[in-house]
Formats: sequence, C-alpha cells, structure tokens
Amino acid sequence: MQQKSIAIYGRAFNSSVVPYVKQLFAYLNEKNITVYIYSDFYDFLNGQLECPNTLHRYYNHQDLPQNILFLLSLGGDGTMLSAVSQVRDSGIPIAGVNFGRLGFLASIHKTKIIQALDDIFAERYTLQARDLLEVSSDQQNIFKDANFALNDITVFRHDSSSMITINVKLNGEILNSYWADGVIIATPTGSTAYSLSCGGPIIMPGSGNFVITPVSPHNLNVRPLIFSADSELELEIESRTEKYILSCDSKNETLTTATKLHIKRAPFSVNLIRLASDSFFGTLREKLLWGLDVRNY
Repeated sequence: MQQKSIAIYGRAFNSSVVPYVKQLFAYLNEKNITVYIYSDFYDFLNGQLECPNTLHRYYNHQDLPQNILFLLSLGGDGTMLSAVSQVRDSGIPIAGVNFGRLGFLASIHKTKIIQALDDIFAERYTLQARDLLEVSSDQQNIFKDANFALNDITVFRHDSSSMITINVKLNGEILNSYWADGVIIATPTGSTAYSLSCGGPIIMPGSGNFVITPVSPHNLNVRPLIFSADSELELEIESRTEKYILSCDSKNETLTTATKLHIKRAPFSVNLIRLASDSFFGTLREKLLWGLDVRNY
C-alpha cells in the first residue's frame, strides 16, 4: 500500500493557533502521512513550536512533489490566494484551514481540522474548479511567471491626488473610459471580495463569467458589468503622474502609462476541496449574515 503524502503551506500567524497546529502534526504522525512543508513556513513554525523531525521541506512550486494528495493551506483567505502560486497548473487540490477572520476560501474551521482531514482521506469531498485571470503586456513582462489571480486584477491610481482614466476594450470593441480611482476585474471567486465592497454583484462559481467593477467612479451611472469569461479585455491607462498600480491578488507592481494590459481567463484552473458541510449559499448566509434580523444586534 502506497504511503499517503500531503503538502502544507502557510504564513506567519498569531501564536494563539499554535495548539491547533500541534494537533494537526500529531494527527498526521498517527496516520503515518508523509508531509512536505514550505521551507519559509517551517522556519516560522520552528520559532513557535517543536516541529516533528519527519517533515520534508520544499522551497518553491518547482520542487513541490506532484504525487501529493492535496496541499493544506494554514491561515486565512490571503494565505489561500498565495497557495495558488504553489500549485499553479499542477492540478493539485487545495484545502484551507481558516486561522483568519472571514474564511470565504479557507472553509475548514480551526476547531474541526481532524474531522475535515478524516473526510478528505476517506474521499468524502468534491473538487470545485475555479477560474483564474491572467494579465500580460506587450511592453514588459508583468509579474514574470506568476501573472495570474484567483480573486481579481485591479488597476489603481498611483497617488492620492487625482483620478485616472482607464480606457477599456472588450474583444476589440470600445467598452468605456472609466474616470475613477481604478477598476477591478474579478472572477466569481473574487466577486465576494474587493469587488463586492465597491458595489459589484456576487457571481456563482462555475457560471462562466467575470465582472468589471469601477472604484469610486466620477460618473455615478457607470455600473459594474458582468461579461463572459471567454472574452478578452484591453486596458490603456491615462494618469497625470504617468504611473499606476497594478494588483494581481496579493502581488503589486507600479507601471507607467505606456504599459497597456491584456486580461483574459488563465489557461488553467485551480481545484478547491469542498466538503459535504461546505455550501456556497451556506457560506454567504454565514459570512454575510443573510437571513439574520440585524435589529437584534
């Protein structure tokens, strides 16, 4: 019988969750699971607890073993977004333990780690493929080989002095010139993040759509627009400072207005592990307090 292997990825977290990490390692040791842990995270953990000497370290996505069952992300939704850069187009599923606050993506509660892992190892789960966005430019290599985003790609003004103009074409046709602080191009996954806070709609995963949402537009009749994920956007930015900020999930670059952008669906998707207790609408009800009479709070 082949020994089971998993990978663990994480970032620095509050010491209050250390007992849950200890519980996790004890469980994996008891089940005789081979564990590959991200090297930077291992260094952080070593300052918090005594790590098992059976752990194997990996250093980047290139030496992440391809025969692992899944990658376990320890942290919040931001850690889950960063974990995408570890698996990339490998098809390795990601499961997220929520050590953060909101937990839209990292859906496993820290008090239910053992129960969740029992279900995963017993194959009582489904895989949900999530679309990603890809950004590129003819003028320069943006974000090198990590030019993809699970949540959103955002163009934002460089300073606080004035708006920018974002000229957008959709499949070669002029869509709009957005006079605003910026625009957000979001996936269904990212529709409940920054886009939602700027008035964008919630899009169900798997619907085959993206959304472009303006950030503080000058014209109040400019509204978010849902468009097909098979489309391609071209963005040309005008700014008094001749600079703007491009954000790709948690990655940022400052670009000049000479840099034109192409945004489309990435050539690969990411598989998220969803347990029987997980539900998209259940998550919305829980996280957004749908159905609760707020007059009682």
